[in-house]
Amino acid sequence: MKVLIIDDYQPLAKSLAKGLREEALAVDLAFDGEEGNFLAENNDYDVIILDLLLPKIDGLSLLKKWREKGLNTPVLILTALDAPEQVVQGLEVGADDYLVKPFHFEELLARVRALIRRKFNRQNPVLKVADLEIDTRSKRVKRGGKDIILTAKEYALLEYLARRANEIVSRQELWEHAYDWAAEINSNVLDVHIYNLRQKIDRPFKVKLLKTIKGLGLILSEGRKEKGEPG
Repeated sequence: MKVLIIDDYQPLAKSLAKGLREEALAVDLAFDGEEGNFLAENNDYDVIILDLLLPKIDGLSLLKKWREKGLNTPVLILTALDAPEQVVQGLEVGADDYLVKPFHFEELLARVRALIRRKFNRQNPVLKVADLEIDTRSKRVKRGGKDIILTAKEYALLEYLARRANEIVSRQELWEHAYDWAAEINSNVLDVHIYNLRQKIDRPFKVKLLKTIKGLGLILSEGRKEKGEPG
């Protein structure tokens, strides 16, 4: 999952990004409205965290512009403006949630997770594909009741594939949702992570869940047994 933070107070934005990355989220940062608008319109984010008092273009103007253009990415307004009429205005312009500074990181994280669940229309925080279970709160992964230990990036890729279960996901989409904007997309790092993921969630089991669709991408779906296997 990938989040864009647009906030001109850099210490807060960087601290927030660090906390979200520790929760296996990819994060991009923008410190003014112009840069934030560029990133929002040229990348596919799962959630945008938006301050209102921004240089160059203010947050409300950004949000109004995005909604008029049909950009429906969930937006969480994070601001010091706490008057009831300001909250109402933000929600009416098109925000999905509104959180006032100062805030507790755990509350913001819970709101971000809720927006992600809503976006993918999967309200249960535990994602299931056949006998594979992914608890998005604890980051605990099991298959057939056995714990599977993943790295943060392996987990991020698996969670996105699970949220898109039974759909073909292109390599470009995986990059866009699991890696920061500045990541080296011409490297083989994605191939390495996918290989390691297969080794952990599929190799020890007869039924294979993660499949490559040649020329299209990857799909995580109810599995089938490999040719030559009994049953």
